[in-house]
Amino acid sequence: MPVTHTLEGPPSVDVLGRQDPELAEILLAELTRQTTTLQLIAAENFTSPAVLAALGSPLANKYAEGYPGARHHGGCELVDVAERIAVQRATALFGAEHANVQSHSGSSAVLAAYAALLRPGDTVLAMGLPHGGHLTHGSPANFSGRWFDFVGYGVDPESGLIDHEQVRALARTHRPKAIVCGSISYPRHIDYAAFREVADEVGAYLIADAAHPIGLVAGGAAPSPVPYADVVCATTHKVLRGPRGGMLLCGSGLADRVDRAVFPFTQGGAQMHTVAAKAVAFGEAATPAFTAYAHQVVANARVLAQCLAAEGLAVVTGGTDTHLLTVDPAPLGVDGRTARGRLAAAGMVLDTCALPRPDVRGLRLGTAAVTTQGMGEAEMARVAVLFGTALRDESAGRHVREEVRDLTGRFPPYPG
Repeated sequence: MPVTHTLEGPPSVDVLGRQDPELAEILLAELTRQTTTLQLIAAENFTSPAVLAALGSPLANKYAEGYPGARHHGGCELVDVAERIAVQRATALFGAEHANVQSHSGSSAVLAAYAALLRPGDTVLAMGLPHGGHLTHGSPANFSGRWFDFVGYGVDPESGLIDHEQVRALARTHRPKAIVCGSISYPRHIDYAAFREVADEVGAYLIADAAHPIGLVAGGAAPSPVPYADVVCATTHKVLRGPRGGMLLCGSGLADRVDRAVFPFTQGGAQMHTVAAKAVAFGEAATPAFTAYAHQVVANARVLAQCLAAEGLAVVTGGTDTHLLTVDPAPLGVDGRTARGRLAAAGMVLDTCALPRPDVRGLRLGTAAVTTQGMGEAEMARVAVLFGTALRDESAGRHVREEVRDLTGRFPPYPG
């Protein structure tokens, strides 16, 4: 049975409508887009009305450079309390000694982790971009690739699983200052203990980029990187279902270095409305309802993977342990980009991603948002059929779009 997360209604746009009808119309149109199409992007979700309320609160007015009790601006007594609550909830939720909740994004959190532990020119071992690494894992278009010497490890081209022997061999050869474990498209649990063992062998820091699985960690549906990594970087949206933002978790011995890397080294004043919204999300994630939700997300993803395979798509690694899966639509006669276009026309929104073969792009999709809407295994089976229909027959897009509209109409994320 699906675990329904009932949301009580969208934020009011009445005031905005009176002041700026042009922007209000865009907000309403976006709400319509989100609620009448299937949101299958693995990095997206629907936040609760409480999170949205914090984001739209007067806390947005407050400048608060620094940390609670040591701000560079006056009038921070109340936002200090809000940030302390966010930190306390984060450390309790993830079993960490220290949490920094000020990072503006997951990329900002990774930048701060590098700033805390590394110096320009240091060698870093991370998953290569063609195998699912993030831009912050060494892309030449990103600060990481310009400031540090990245060496990329990959996955086995047959199994799609991380090649831990390659990780160990590369670490022994290059003696990196840090090893990064984490991916934007790896559907299996990360073996944090194996990475810790290699890091200890070569004297490297271990940085876990847990932007994708951290919400599952909060709900007890994925292993935690906290006992193994020196620093954990994460986002507060995705499965965690909070506001768009980042955070860092670490031991007390690195707390000061991490905090100084966030402020003042890499960013200025905290966005206190977002910090408060993170506190709300951490509180929601500590409930039994969220635990049930996280496990339902995984159950939905596994059923979706099985049913997509039955439709003829090639599922990378043969399935998933998490909220996301990657598939190759080539057996149906289309490439990743063409497939994404057909699916978008049919009302199914998702991403392309690199596959563990040279110059081949597949599809990355996830079940976090549709599970928030209350969909379960039966709906995932139906989504897979619609998926296959749209890819096999381009002319079926309009018919599939009508079925998608009917499905989403039965599971509104913001009823009322």
